[in-house]
Amino acid sequence: MLHFADVFTDKRIWKMKEVRFFYVERATATDCLPDEETNHALKVLRLKAGDKVFLMDGEGSFHRAEIVDAKSKRCQYRIVESLPQQKTWTNKLHLAIAPTKMMERMEWLAEKATEVGFDELSFLRCTFSERKVIRKDRIDKIVVSAMKQSRKPWRPVVNEIVSFKKFLAEDFSGKRYIAHCYDEIERKNFFDILSTEKFDKDEEITVLIGPEGDFSIDEVKQAVSNGYVSVSLGESRLRTETAGLAAVMMMQLKFGKR
Repeated sequence: MLHFADVFTDKRIWKMKEVRFFYVERATATDCLPDEETNHALKVLRLKAGDKVFLMDGEGSFHRAEIVDAKSKRCQYRIVESLPQQKTWTNKLHLAIAPTKMMERMEWLAEKATEVGFDELSFLRCTFSERKVIRKDRIDKIVVSAMKQSRKPWRPVVNEIVSFKKFLAEDFSGKRYIAHCYDEIERKNFFDILSTEKFDKDEEITVLIGPEGDFSIDEVKQAVSNGYVSVSLGESRLRTETAGLAAVMMMQLKFGKR
C-alpha cells in the first residue's frame, strides 16, 4: 500500500509544482467534481484538461486523477490510481458538545478538531444552552475544508443538534464520559483514565462537553445514571470550545498511532 506520506518521495508520482486537493464523495462512482469544487477548480485555479489533481473521498482513500474535460460548469476527471490509507488513530472518537452563543467558536472547534483527527461531532441542547439551533450545512463545509487543509481522507460525521435527554437515550457502545465542574460530584481526571485503563481496539469513546454555564447538576447525575463516567479535564476552567478541543487532543494522545 502506498501511503500518502510517500507522495512527495515516490518517483512514480507525477512531478507537480503544487498538489491540488478536492473532496468528492464516492469518488470512484462518479467522474465529475461536485458543483462547489468545480467552481474552485475552474474559476479560481483555472485548471484545464491534462492537469493532475488528488481527490479525497472522506472514506479513507486518496485518488490520483487527471482532468479530462473542463467547461464552465463541468469538470470531468479520470482516476489514475486509488491510494487507500490507514487511519492514524485506532478508536472511534466522538465529541458531543453544547454549542456556544457565538457560532464562530463552534466553527473554530470543528475546524481544529478535524485537523487533529476525530470521527464524529454531535451537538447538544442543554438546560443552560444559549444556542438552540445550528447550521449543520455550514459546519459540514468547514469540516471538508479542514480535511483538505490537513490532508486527511476521512470526513468526520456531523450530526444535527438534539436535546441532552434524547442524546442520552441513544444506544452508544464503548466508553462514555461527561466532563463538568461540580466539586460535589466525584470526578476522575480524563487523561489519567485514558493513560491507565485498557480499551478494546476500535472501541468508541464518547465525551460530553457542556455549555458555557456547564451542564446542570441534574444533567450530570442523569448521565452518570446512564453509564457515563464523571470526569474533569484538568484544574483550569476552560471555555466550551477549548474544553472540546482539549478532549479531542487527549484522545489523540492516547489512541494516535506512533
